Amino acid sequence: MTTTFSGTELAAPRPRGGLVQGVRDSLVIARRNLIRMSRIPEVIVFGVVQPVMFVVLFSYVFGGSIAVGGSTSPAAYREFLMAGIFAQTVTFATAGAGAGIADDMHKGLIDRFRSLPMARGAVLTGRTLADLVQTALTVVVLAVVALIVGWRTHENIGKVLAGFALLLLLGYAFSWIGALIGLSVRTPEAATSGGLIWLFPLTFISNAFVPSENMPAFLRHIAEWNPFSATVQAARELFGNLPEGYPVPAAWPMQHPVLASVLWSLLIIVVFRTLAVRKYRSATA
Repeated sequence: MTTTFSGTELAAPRPRGGLVQGVRDSLVIARRNLIRMSRIPEVIVFGVVQPVMFVVLFSYVFGGSIAVGGSTSPAAYREFLMAGIFAQTVTFATAGAGAGIADDMHKGLIDRFRSLPMARGAVLTGRTLADLVQTALTVVVLAVVALIVGWRTHENIGKVLAGFALLLLLGYAFSWIGALIGLSVRTPEAATSGGLIWLFPLTFISNAFVPSENMPAFLRHIAEWNPFSATVQAARELFGNLPEGYPVPAAWPMQHPVLASVLWSLLIIVVFRTLAVRKYRSATA
């Protein structure tokens, strides 16, 4: 006895193209993380409070005590400082990115995502994109506070927006370092500590808060080739915040800060995204 079927047989869905699937899956994960962040507003509030405190403290405590371009004017130091504060803010978001991924690992959520037919790296890409949105909101609030305390830009709007774009690109690049750390530790607390312990020397051995020319020779060379310093210098240049008479160091990244900032950020993204996606495939909760 034979049985006949009318109609067409059900076939397995044809897989989507790798790029299309990756983009769609990444946007789904990004939306999920943004919704989650909106339901925990204290995370956003605390993320804004810390950089605002840095702006106020550095502006009024150190303003007038540090010479910039031969001037000890608080206003000159305030304009010199702000690019460094912006850069510190976007890079310190690394710790939050790592802690969030470590928390997902700890709860077994990453294992569930891995069991779904999703593009490789979509979970991490979506997470880093959501962190980028949160960082951008923090930068907007910080810029408003900076304007209130007297910070001003002296270039056209195109250059100013390009400066903020470079800062956010650096923050996005560093979020991949945070992703790798979050996948490599066992608890969110360890991810937070691991995400901050290397950021402090990176940000302070730089030109963010004081001119690198005042540092000892061996520290000055480190500061001038620091990717963080390149972005800070590029932002100052695009904001028009380099004081008159400020001696630009002879190191290549300081002479070509915009190009150096882009190259450093892209290199960090390529290297650490590759490492993080590889780690994601093998990491266990």
